[in-house]
Amino acid sequence: MDSARIDRIVVNGRLATMRAPGDFTEAMAISGGRIVALGSTREIRALAPRCEAIDCEGRVVIPGFIDSHCHPDMLGARLGRWIDLSDGPATQEGLLRLVREGSANRPHDAWVVAYGFDDLKLGGYPSREALDQASGGRPVFLYRRDGHLGVANTAALRSVGFDRDAADPPFGRIDRDPVTGEPTGLLREAAAMAVLNLCQKDFTVDDFVGGLSRVFANYARYGVTSVHSSLCCTHGIKAFQRMREEGNLRMRVGMLVSGREDDLVDAVIRAGLRTGFGDEWIRLTGVEWCPDCSTSGRTAAYYDPYVGDKVIGEPDDNRGMLLYDPEDFKQKVLRAHRAGLLVAADGVGDRGIDFVLDAFANALALHPVRDHRMRVEHCCNVTPSILGRLRRLGVICSSATGFAYDLGDAYRRNRGAAAMKHMWPHRSMIDAGVIAPGHSDSPICHPNPMRGIHAMVNRVTESGADLDRSEAVSVYEAVQAYTTLGAYCGREEDLKGDLAPGKLADFAILDDDVFTIPPERLAEVGVTATYVGGDETYRAGR
Repeated sequence: MDSARIDRIVVNGRLATMRAPGDFTEAMAISGGRIVALGSTREIRALAPRCEAIDCEGRVVIPGFIDSHCHPDMLGARLGRWIDLSDGPATQEGLLRLVREGSANRPHDAWVVAYGFDDLKLGGYPSREALDQASGGRPVFLYRRDGHLGVANTAALRSVGFDRDAADPPFGRIDRDPVTGEPTGLLREAAAMAVLNLCQKDFTVDDFVGGLSRVFANYARYGVTSVHSSLCCTHGIKAFQRMREEGNLRMRVGMLVSGREDDLVDAVIRAGLRTGFGDEWIRLTGVEWCPDCSTSGRTAAYYDPYVGDKVIGEPDDNRGMLLYDPEDFKQKVLRAHRAGLLVAADGVGDRGIDFVLDAFANALALHPVRDHRMRVEHCCNVTPSILGRLRRLGVICSSATGFAYDLGDAYRRNRGAAAMKHMWPHRSMIDAGVIAPGHSDSPICHPNPMRGIHAMVNRVTESGADLDRSEAVSVYEAVQAYTTLGAYCGREEDLKGDLAPGKLADFAILDDDVFTIPPERLAEVGVTATYVGGDETYRAGR
């Protein structure tokens, strides 16, 4: 090897190649953003004795984490424009105080919009009347953390015509007081989207670009080097490209084009673009639709009804809802599949997952493709019958492992403790040969992959509640979900996911050894530094 070609070397580490369990090496050499050699520290130093060296000081190095389902584009646009509730307040009074402060000295028609609202942490939803009073009659919309529900006050409801006599929109629901018939302010699915779309209709590409650097910098703190931008919108696609042109893109992006924009999907198909179009920085992963909903918000589609406390106006026999007509959805999937696009679709409850698999089975029957890599996104309630369907159809379970940690307590509350046996059952999926990468769905859940890894290994929620230990996996298997399997589900296993010559030099240096520490401490493991193409994107303390 010509040592002049080597840009930098990584030495004195415990590099987990993720090629096989227990496969570690000490050092690697990097050239042109790719790994060109692995070996001992002595061997790699000998290749390039005068080259810049990254000294790991004995720490564990892993391939860069791949978050195969998250929403950086819309989060970037909202930063600085809307109120972020993800870190508080802790009480409803604190929430109303924020609304009062956000409304003060503003025009009477100025909106107060917040995202990341969590009714479970705040002890319920604020009333429409309380929001009216806090805002002085200005329109208020609180977008729930799951992205499927929202709370609107009277002025916000009026802005989209949701009065006492308004009919529920198709695939949505306006919750109403069963005594008075008045809207409570809680909107589900398409009803919430009506207000949301109004709130963000003026977003520009500049808004997306302005926030994305902050979003990606935060991901890098946790060792994330690649993301699949889920339901990727038109402005998001433009923003990623502008960042690339301006030299500000420091995260690899796979785009799952949003099925919420029919004209966008039409344009992709009409242009003849196929999965894999692009390069190692921005790549077309496929298209995505969202036919199923939220378990924590009690809208995801199940065969059996929800358990636990209902909110005012919730149906007595609540089994959730689906967001597409079955035949229409089948045609959408078939058309994209025939066009050479990987198809992803959200299925959360067992009824929702079956809905997606029905459309996938139809497309594969009419247009067989052996290595199609269709994906059920989130794919939470994998019952034995669904596990069998995933295996027979060769469909990827794009598993919302972040839900298990961050939302597991809500799942237990809304579905019951016994149902956890079949929620994110990675042991059963691995044993059955079903490919199941993990993801955060950030900002729905925290972007730190170690939280999902902790839940997979320990089978507990953030609070420590049981998720059925029989579905626990090894640390190596959990890390695979965010590395090799993340690469596979994006058709990028030739580029990333493990440390080997020829692969992209994307890696993270951890502050503890995830493979040897007590598993109860996995969620505490941090990142010392993150590198993309051998270039540092994060360093602890800087």
